Amino acid sequence: MCRRIQINAIDELTLSLPDLRDRVVELPASKSITNRALMLKALSSSKTDLRNLAICDDSNSMQAALASQDSLKNIGAAGTAMRFLTAYYALQEGVEVTLTGSERMKNRPIALLVNALREIGADINYLEKESYPPLQIRGKALEGGEIHIDGSISSQYLSALLMIAPLCRKGLVLHIDGKINSRPYIAMTLSLMKAFGVDTQWDGACIRVPAKAYSAPDTYHIEYDWSAASYWFEMVALSPHAKVLLKGMQAHSIQGDARVLDWFSQLGVKAEFLPEGLLLRSNPEASLKPFVEDFSQQPDLAQTFVVTCALQGRHFALSGLESLRIKETDRMAALVNEMRKLGYVLQVEGNTLRWDGERSEPQEEPRIETYEDHRMAMAFAPAVLKWKGEKQIIILNPKVVSKSYPAFFDQFFNIESSKQVID
Repeated sequence: MCRRIQINAIDELTLSLPDLRDRVVELPASKSITNRALMLKALSSSKTDLRNLAICDDSNSMQAALASQDSLKNIGAAGTAMRFLTAYYALQEGVEVTLTGSERMKNRPIALLVNALREIGADINYLEKESYPPLQIRGKALEGGEIHIDGSISSQYLSALLMIAPLCRKGLVLHIDGKINSRPYIAMTLSLMKAFGVDTQWDGACIRVPAKAYSAPDTYHIEYDWSAASYWFEMVALSPHAKVLLKGMQAHSIQGDARVLDWFSQLGVKAEFLPEGLLLRSNPEASLKPFVEDFSQQPDLAQTFVVTCALQGRHFALSGLESLRIKETDRMAALVNEMRKLGYVLQVEGNTLRWDGERSEPQEEPRIETYEDHRMAMAFAPAVLKWKGEKQIIILNPKVVSKSYPAFFDQFFNIESSKQVID
């Protein structure tokens, strides 16, 4: 009898071929929606019943920080929690906290958000390195008003400001300068704010939020995660006879990463919504037309598409990747390094990552570094479906998947899952 993989107890995981025939998978809930819902529930001081909460490191860190009475809040590697809680505690009058995290978190810049919060009255100081966590935050009433902020770095800065905006004395008029990256995440934030009783106005590069108390709903149901779904799309794209049902996935979503439906149709994945969920089938007759797309609005999907296209032998050019350099790791550099281990030579041109077919000698036994980045582990695991080396691919530090999708490898190997058959 198979036992669950104790991912937290191992430093590396040797991959074997997953069986993708007639698979049924229940994805995790969206951590992006979960963290916004947790923030809005706290800001509204409500008893909203949040249903289908994500159970993962990022959301657990957010919940733990909000529930704790300690003045020291350590959110580990949870970047969303760091940004959202910086804004949240800046608004908590009379409360003083220290907000810190992992060593990587202490090297992820946060000055853009801190400067914007200071502009509307926040009292925030850096405790170690200028412009980086840890932060000392003395909560106070915030004035609000009009501010400008660069929209090309991280939508999480904008979302953090928007969610506290109704509770500022003057509300907030947010002018977004430059290119607006990850626009769907901003739209997601505004959608949740509306569900919690605050209407906003988004006109071009300006978002207006009135001063108004939140009126929270009695219940709010959180969608399944489309970013997590992308790895199953990848597996189907790399397997000639795959059939996978993603339980509970719905056609209408507030998640920008639902774009996988369109993009993976170009890579040979047929998707059909059924009453039970989303059925994925492989189309081995799909053409190998080059894949050229702008990922500035869906940056978290970049690793999935890089690995998929290369392993299909498909040339690609993914642009709009500037935010990848400040994620859990520098994802641009990480992709170049790890794809070379598989024999693919990628080119970086500004904020574009491309592959024009150049190959190198693959490593005999590729050992894929994950750089404390959950998406590196999950994007590279499906590569085993096309790997022709004598020795298998090894994923180092596989436990990083707990950040967003703790059950990923159990589901990948179909361990202790329900053996349901798809008609």
